[in-house]
Amino acid sequence: MIHIRHRFSPLQRLLHWLMAACLLAMFFIGVGMVSTIMPKYLPLVATHESLGVAILVLALIRLVLRLYRGAPALPADLPESMKLAAHLSHYALYALMIAMPLLGWGMLSAAAYPVVLYGGIRLPSLLPQSDSLHTLLWDAHFYLGFAFFALVLLHIAAALFHALVRRDGVFETIAPVPVADEVAPTKAIPAE
Repeated sequence: MIHIRHRFSPLQRLLHWLMAACLLAMFFIGVGMVSTIMPKYLPLVATHESLGVAILVLALIRLVLRLYRGAPALPADLPESMKLAAHLSHYALYALMIAMPLLGWGMLSAAAYPVVLYGGIRLPSLLPQSDSLHTLLWDAHFYLGFAFFALVLLHIAAALFHALVRRDGVFETIAPVPVADEVAPTKAIPAE
């Protein structure tokens, strides 16, 4: 007998919401870093580096859990184009959650700047020093950051669409706590 789960596991939900907070903080810290030369710059960099490594570790844990535990099925009546968009956007989110910290780490390595986490933990250099590689990685990290932010906004919009418009139970699969009147996935009603 196959058991179909209707919600993500508690650990998957916890990691999702923890990472949501981390990512939103990271976006604003990143914008603050590139828009200031004030003394606040260095603490922002230290926070950005530590948070980036935390996001990388959490993303890898989430990916392993996702591969091992899977995900609840999407509603049967969801149009195929929306199912494809959901799958592709999740692949892109996971790719960026892993790639962005690695790009940042590589960028700093190429500039011969050490990545020092809170507590004084120094990470090894990923790449040899290279000004041209640093510039390339800086550009990639900068512009992909905007793409990542846009993708997160799209993800939030899709969640709100499922929660408030379709009311199809998709949001409830990842909601931090059970929703009192959880809606089971519905079947399509034929048009007349």
